[in-house]
Amino acid sequence: MAIKTNYRSLSSSGEREMSMQEFKKWLRKFDADEDGRINKDELRDAVRATGGWFSLRKGKQGVRSADANGDGFIDGNEMANLVEFAKKQLHVKIVEY
Repeated sequence: MAIKTNYRSLSSSGEREMSMQEFKKWLRKFDADEDGRINKDELRDAVRATGGWFSLRKGKQGVRSADANGDGFIDGNEMANLVEFAKKQLHVKIVEY
């Protein structure tokens, strides 16, 4: 069971829970250069904004695990890979509302 708030909610297990649309919208807030892609620094900033601690190493790991084409960025086509990383490493649950 989830406790839905305006933007984010918590599941009964304490995981952050959001829809794919909310996840993408949340990430766009940290796309500093507005190029439509997320780099390791932007990913780190996004996680830190939630109160989490995220090292530069983990930021690189997140981008590397999601970056299918190896360009150092996560774009819209690689979002599913980032969702998998978020589920495992950030304890975020992506759900359908």
